Amino acid sequence: MSDAVRTSKPKIIAVANQKGGVGKTTTTINLGAALAEIGQNILIIDLDPQGNASTGLGIELEDRTITTYDLLLEDIDVCEAIQSTSSERLQIIPATVDLSSADIELISNEKRSFLLHDTLRQPAIDDQNFDYILIDCPPSLNLLTVNAMVAADSVLVPLQSEFFALEGLSQLMLTIRDVRQTANPDLRIEGIILTMYDARNNLSQQVEADARANLADLVFQTVIPRNVRVSEAPSYALPVLSYDGQSKGAAAYRHLAEELMEKNAKLAA
Repeated sequence: MSDAVRTSKPKIIAVANQKGGVGKTTTTINLGAALAEIGQNILIIDLDPQGNASTGLGIELEDRTITTYDLLLEDIDVCEAIQSTSSERLQIIPATVDLSSADIELISNEKRSFLLHDTLRQPAIDDQNFDYILIDCPPSLNLLTVNAMVAADSVLVPLQSEFFALEGLSQLMLTIRDVRQTANPDLRIEGIILTMYDARNNLSQQVEADARANLADLVFQTVIPRNVRVSEAPSYALPVLSYDGQSKGAAAYRHLAEELMEKNAKLAA
């Protein structure tokens, strides 16, 4: 087990769900932008080999010279990998498809589950004065996701407001439990955020009712609506708050950021 210890902030949140297409990367980008907008210093770590968070924040492929792959497999200073974005206070460590081979390459490493944990406990990270680090996990419960959970203080779960939405949660919860028991006893669930919500749709309302009945206070009061502006923003390499700050999607992510901050303030009190 790792002996690296972080003595101060930032708070590290893994954004995870093994199902694809649930709004995980969209939530990572836009929650990060919303937190940055209210004065928080944010680092996004793109841990998905698809690199969608990197693309969505305007990091061109040719500019991804040092990536999360290097972070896990090479002995580098974490600050060398951090890149600025067009949003003030929002930075990112990008990913490329190279990361897809990391599972195989790390399998023989005794500390394979702790590599990201140890990287994010480098003194250089504290010197950056980040308030939050958001880790965009791949859509699977593989070694990359385990690394994120071992490194994180909590897990934020985007849940699509569609049929079968709750079915995959049981496996995710089991993985979180296993990580607690073996590597990170302090890991907690930050919350469940309902995404792609359509208030006019009975199915969305039923998914919300089921989620709140089964998961109670774990479900954020904020819901993220199905919104064309949210869908369009990545093609312009911008968070929706920059692309259309007056849209319903932008307003929802602002509310989510405020709710997250309030929740963490209560925990710290």
